[in-house]
Amino acid sequence: MLEASDGVGGRVRTDLVDGFRFDRGFQLYNPAYPEGARVLDHVALDLRPFIAGARIVVNRAGRRRVDRVADPRREPSWMVPSLMARIGSPVSTARFGAYAISRAVRSVASMHSDPDVTTAEALRRAGADRTLMERVLRPFLSGVFLDSELTTSRRFLDVVLKSFVRGTPGVPALGMARIPEQLATGLDIRLGHRVASASDRTVDVIGGDAQRVEAVIVATDPATAAGLIGEIHAPAARAVTTWYYRPTCAPEDLANGQAVLILDGDRRGPLVNTVVLTHAAPEYAPAGAALISASALGVRDSPVDEHAVREHLAWLYGVPTSDWELLASYPIPYALPAMPVPFELQRPVRTGGGVYVAGDHRDTSSIQGALVSGRRAADAVLADLGLVTPTDAGSPKREN
Repeated sequence: MLEASDGVGGRVRTDLVDGFRFDRGFQLYNPAYPEGARVLDHVALDLRPFIAGARIVVNRAGRRRVDRVADPRREPSWMVPSLMARIGSPVSTARFGAYAISRAVRSVASMHSDPDVTTAEALRRAGADRTLMERVLRPFLSGVFLDSELTTSRRFLDVVLKSFVRGTPGVPALGMARIPEQLATGLDIRLGHRVASASDRTVDVIGGDAQRVEAVIVATDPATAAGLIGEIHAPAARAVTTWYYRPTCAPEDLANGQAVLILDGDRRGPLVNTVVLTHAAPEYAPAGAALISASALGVRDSPVDEHAVREHLAWLYGVPTSDWELLASYPIPYALPAMPVPFELQRPVRTGGGVYVAGDHRDTSSIQGALVSGRRAADAVLADLGLVTPTDAGSPKREN
């Protein structure tokens, strides 16, 4: 395996600096991902779950109010606050809940047969009223899709809802990088080898000799794949910037000491979400310290942007933030491939030139999608080399 950078993982990397762990952009892993459950050792990852819900901060008559909403099956103590939250009419909330549960019991293949529309339109048809949409669904899904207008295909929305109903997202105790590091165990990986060109039998490495091979799989970000394979077209990019802060207040003063996503129901500032990571995984910081993640859509790397982030954090957490220590920031121009309508949940892993391709741009823009594409590419190589029969390789599953 030839890897251009100094470590495996691509966009799923974690930097360890002075005892703090900074994922390269805020990311979560859902243990309900079918492919993840198949190929990863969840016990070894030591997954630390977040609360299956969110704290919604809104302005009510000039005063800051926090509504708590959660899945009552997993957070029974939040049942009463969820019922009292002013996030939409009871009928609207019930209809959306029924829609989400219906996704969980359907197969991905059957959902793919439904007419494709935007996420915004799918939620409207499901019965979400304006209050529920603007105070909860848009703020939450904007952070998932990196798409504030919710133009993302309902096919991916349905897959996301299915995974959220079935599992509780979280992070590995030692950072998101533990996922690719686990997958890389035992492989012959050569770091610092940047590929200049690739064909079905040859790989040219910058500063090195051409290598003859039996098959080539290009498993890179979409833009790099498009540069190596002429027939590949990189989807439009979804960008995000994540800041990491060390707060000066006591950790228990933040979000009641709970590991829960915090959203702005009024969208008063740039952030789409923030969370105290150390409430879930204390290993993300030195003993006794807290680490806060805050993310905004787009590339925002100016001092003015960071000042606006601090002001927004002060509103969301209800504490002063001017003296919080900014530890790191990650502007990521290509964080996710866009998934507009119409969207195919799976795209070919074989190319006309004989090169194979894997990555989240072949399936869904998620860790699950990336893992599925890797399996599909591997199955295709094995079948084409005659190492397994087409029957053994099986047809691609639509579990994205």
